[in-house]
Amino acid sequence: MPHAVLTQLLVVQDRDARRRQLEQQLAAVPGDRARVEKDIAADKAGIDGARDELRGLETKKKLLETEIGSAETKLAKYRTQQLSVKKNDEYHALGKEIATMVAEIGALEGQELEIMYQIDEAKKRFTAAEAVLKGNISKHEGRLVTLAEREKNVSAELVEARAATAESRVGLPELTIKIYDRVASRQWPVVAPLRGGKCGGCHLKVSSEAESGSRSADPAKLGICDQCGRILYWDYA
Repeated sequence: MPHAVLTQLLVVQDRDARRRQLEQQLAAVPGDRARVEKDIAADKAGIDGARDELRGLETKKKLLETEIGSAETKLAKYRTQQLSVKKNDEYHALGKEIATMVAEIGALEGQELEIMYQIDEAKKRFTAAEAVLKGNISKHEGRLVTLAEREKNVSAELVEARAATAESRVGLPELTIKIYDRVASRQWPVVAPLRGGKCGGCHLKVSSEAESGSRSADPAKLGICDQCGRILYWDYA
């Protein structure tokens, strides 16, 4: 069995591992939230895009209606003028203007029909897209609620985990704590088993001095890996 200090260090490490895990979970929440909010924004943009397409077509239709109205006004004017002229050449000239205007109106009305068809299709696409995307947004918003709950729960667990970790460190020699914290700041685990003369952390051969320290029953002695600096305990298994 490891001596009391090593046994306590293993408890510290176990609680510290839980604390680290919770901190990582909590640190991941903002990124997860940002990704969900990005998905919501993308789906809202999709709805806006479908709506803009429909509005653009409706604007085109209004412009065509204006052009048709203007052309019909001109046509009526030419026909009125034609009734009042007395010269043949003037009559025929107005006849040409009338024919041109009739053809122009016909072309514009053809465009209007095409736009009306496009509007109908755009409305179908918008309705379908809106239904799907609103469903997606609802799901995303549910994920945000879940994330908020997770953040709250993990935060509460983290408070307890930090308190438990601090409690487990009480009574350990100051030097031991310094060594533990120094190793923990750069690699994990901090306390590793020694098996077959090799460190359970870096898996490299250790010196006889490090092995002797890991076997020692003296709480003042610690086995330190010569390669990675981890604290070692002798694994009797």
